[in-house]
Parts: sequence; structure tokens; C-alpha cells
Amino acid sequence: MTSAHLAELLALAVLVVVLGRPLGRYMASVYDGNGRSLPWGLRSVERAIYAVTGIDAEREMGWREYARAMAVFTLAGAGILYAMLRLQSYLPLNPTGTASVRPWLALNTAISFATNTNWQSYAGEQVMSYCSQALGLTVQNFLSAAAGMAVLVALIRGIRRTGTGLLGNFYVDLTRSVAYILLPLAVLCSLLLISQGAVQTWAGPAVAHQVDDTLAQTQRIARGPVASQVAIKQLGSNGGGFFGANSAHPFENPTPLTNFVETLCILLIPVACCFLYGEMVGDRRQAWMLFGVMVLLYVTAATVTVRAELAGDPVLASHGVSQASADLSPGGNMEGKEVRNGIVMSAVWATATTATSNGSVNSMHASYTPIGLMAPLLLMQVGEVVFGGVGSGLYGMLAIVVVAVFVAGLMIGRTPEYLGKKIGIFETQMASVIILLPPVLVLAGTALALSIPSAAAAMHNSGPRGFTEVLYAFTSAGNNNGSALAGLGTDTPFYNCTQALAMLVGRIIPAVAALALGGALARKQPTRPGPGTLATHTPLFALWLVFIVLGVGALTFLPAVSLGPLAEHFVSGGRW
Repeated sequence: MTSAHLAELLALAVLVVVLGRPLGRYMASVYDGNGRSLPWGLRSVERAIYAVTGIDAEREMGWREYARAMAVFTLAGAGILYAMLRLQSYLPLNPTGTASVRPWLALNTAISFATNTNWQSYAGEQVMSYCSQALGLTVQNFLSAAAGMAVLVALIRGIRRTGTGLLGNFYVDLTRSVAYILLPLAVLCSLLLISQGAVQTWAGPAVAHQVDDTLAQTQRIARGPVASQVAIKQLGSNGGGFFGANSAHPFENPTPLTNFVETLCILLIPVACCFLYGEMVGDRRQAWMLFGVMVLLYVTAATVTVRAELAGDPVLASHGVSQASADLSPGGNMEGKEVRNGIVMSAVWATATTATSNGSVNSMHASYTPIGLMAPLLLMQVGEVVFGGVGSGLYGMLAIVVVAVFVAGLMIGRTPEYLGKKIGIFETQMASVIILLPPVLVLAGTALALSIPSAAAAMHNSGPRGFTEVLYAFTSAGNNNGSALAGLGTDTPFYNCTQALAMLVGRIIPAVAALALGGALARKQPTRPGPGTLATHTPLFALWLVFIVLGVGALTFLPAVSLGPLAEHFVSGGRW
């Protein structure tokens, strides 16, 4: 790793904190309805939306009504998107005459984008029209991200409020998430990407005339409204690319500067959510504790991946092939990576996109070394709580905080408390649902796929790598990440159906459990802290939380990871 890499990583870390803190405070003012701190023009847009839709902004919802609104909204969004994809050939903005999407693929894609997963079993430039990309997928990128942010805010209100069962209004929180946060940031990011060469046009494919007469006379180069989709896919932890190559494609990510900006956008709102939490509960120490835990886990994973990729492929090393850096070679494992991005920033992106449930890629994860791939896989398997998706990551981490407080309380013989609220059986049960449901979906889906011959036949690799491909696919779906390994053919009825089910259940059930947790905490009266009260803002509790994250999350998958990346590492000649 060169000094230039270190400087770039330092700049990324500084900007994430420098921008994340004020953004978190701004988000708190948005959700608290502090009109004086909000742009006047956007307040007018918000009021107009309420007037048109008939939303009563003053009426709040209990957790059941809030959960029902969230679930119905998600399912309705999936239904509308499914209809658009099935009717694609009849809709406008289709300059290439792209056919309608097949039923099972349309179902998988609709649920994928409505649940903020953005799993893609297709290449966008071949399957989707401009109408589907811009008015279908991009719209869901905004709405699914906003729904996750709304659930988080409702949970925070439950922690903050006392003696009430009200958590706010889902439609108000959704509207404010889009109008005040996601849309302005996406516009700024889109303009920056366009200035660097990212494509943004409604014209059809460009036609290039070949110089070599032995080749086809013309070449059709796919393009479209790319930059606008890329901006929100990064900011909203969505990840679905306009092109099949995602952000490895130069039209989505043309320069090292856009690569840096897109990496920053992946982390920005998840980091800001930590500071949003500290502002809304009135204790910024809690924000720094959570942020510190996430940074520790992320930096550890990123370091493992960077070192593994810089070390190179163990198979080549076992045959005496030098992978050292030289004047004409960057060294390391450059397979599947863009030269303009390099190994270090590709590995940093790979761990950022799996830590935040973003799922976008600027390199091909299928080409990573076994250990280099293991760290991103584990970041998903711990529950997408290391920063996590916008909203969903933090409410997943707060569920682990509840379990950590509960276990610590049992160990010292005191009633568990968190921020003055007693943690009882119901709260622990809801936190357990949030934590344990995704692993069940992942392991059950993997076992089912491997036990059905036709599903197992979709593996293009055998041995540990083939197993890892299936495990990665269901890990990505069950945790709403969306990234994939290219060695598994998932555009089949089995994978389209089972992954759609995993994505839907893995999104809605934990969100409902988070709202139930918030509703239960909102009804509780605070207790005065005593001499034995567990402080949850200290470095000691932060280390305890890291232990719980690794104990509950990583150890659940240790047998599976041993059969996949670890086995491949040792079979290919790798060493500790």
C-alpha cells in the first residue's frame, strides 16, 4: 500500500465524520419537525404532498398501525413495479424496443428493489427499458431507503418517549426522508458524477463505426439516464446498477474521483444515522459508542480484505509466480478489478458495500481470494449492523444493544435497563427476532439449494467455491444486501422465487419487530439510574457489544464459512 492510498483512505475517513455529524443533526431536525431549520421551498413541497394525498401530518400512529402502513407500502411498491416490468414493452421511453421482463424475474426484481436489496439476476442494459430504470427502479431506490429510515426514526422515538404508544406517522417520516434528505443529496451527487463523465441521457444507444473492416461495421453502445440512478443507489444503500457491471462500468464510475465520491456516499447516511440517534435521544455519547463499534469492526474487515488482495492469489504463489509490485505491474490480485480503481480502493469498496447492505460493486467479488472474500461475507452475516443499510443497519445494531444489555444484566444480577427503560421479556424477544431471522433464512435457503439437484447445477464452480457462491447468494438476499458472485446462475424459477421470499421476509419481519420494540419501550416509564446501572456509552460496553456481535453473528456461520472460503483457502495452498 502506497502513501497515496493512505492519504486517500485518511481523506475518506475524515470526510465521513466531518459530513456525517452535521448531516445527522440535520436529519434529527427534519424528523422532529423543526421547520425553522428546514429549507422553505422544501416545506412547501411537503405541504403540497400532504394536501394531494390527504395525509394528516398531525396524526400519529401506534406501532401496529405504523407497521401495517410500512408493510402495505412495501408490498404495493413491489406490485406496481412488477406491473411496470411485465408491461415494459408497451410503455414509453423504450428506444431499443426491449421486451417485457419474464414473470419470475420480474417478481424477483420487484421485491428486490422494494425491499432495498437490489439483487439483480439480469444485466440492466439488456433487460430494462429507460422507463423501467428511471420510473420503476430509481423511484423504488428512493422509497425503499426512506421506508427503512422511517422505521429507524420510529424506534428512536420509542426509546426517547415515555408513557405513550405513539411512534409518529409513517407517511410523514417517509415524505420527509425523500424530500429533505435523499432527493437533495442525490441531485448534488448526480451533478458531480455528470461533471466527471457519468452518462445522463434519454437518447438511445450510441452507434460507433468500426475502423477494422474485418469486424462488424457498427457497434451499439448502451447508455441512458445513468448518473441519476447511480447517485441514489449509493446514497440509499440500494446498490442496483444501470449496467450489469455496476460501478465497474466507466459510464457509472468513470474516474478515481467518482470512485472516491461513490465510496463516500455508500457510508455517508449510515454514519449520519449514528449521530441522528445521539441527537434524538439526547445523549451524543451513545452515538460515538455505536460509531466506534462500527468503525472497529469495519476497519478490521477492510484490513483483512486489503491485505489478502495485495498478497495475491495463493494458487499462483504456489506455482512460483511472482505477484510483487513492480514498475509495470501493481502486484497482488488484480483479477476482476479496474485499473483506474486499483486493489486498495476496490477492497475498501467491497467491504463498504457489504457492511452497509449497499450491494453495489466496482470490482468482481467472484475474483477475490478466499480470505479477501471471507471478510465481506462475514460483514453481511453479522446482520448488516456494521453501519448497515440506511435506517435498517442501526435498528439492527440497537437490537443487538438490547440483547447485550439483557445478557449483562443477567450476569450482574440486575434488571436490564437501557437509557432508563427496563428491558423485559417482550423487548428481548423482538430483538431476538431481528437478530436471528436473517441467519435462519440464509442457512435454510443454502441447504435447500444444495439439496435440489437442479438448483445445485446452477453452480458454475465446484468444491468450496461453488458452495460459497450459494451461501453468498442467500446471505445477500436474507440480509437485503444485493451483491453477488458471478459464478452462480440465479436467473431460474427456483432462485428467483426463493430469493424473493428471503428478501421479503428478511425486510418486513425485522422491521415489524423493530417497531414492536419501539412501541413497547415508548409505553415504559423511565427509572432513575442507580449505583449499579450499566453505563452504555463507555469503552467497556463498546467492547462487550463487539463481543456480542461476533458471538451471535459470526459464530452462527462459522461451520458454513469453514466449508466455503476457509476450505478454499487451504485447498488452494494458502497459509495463515
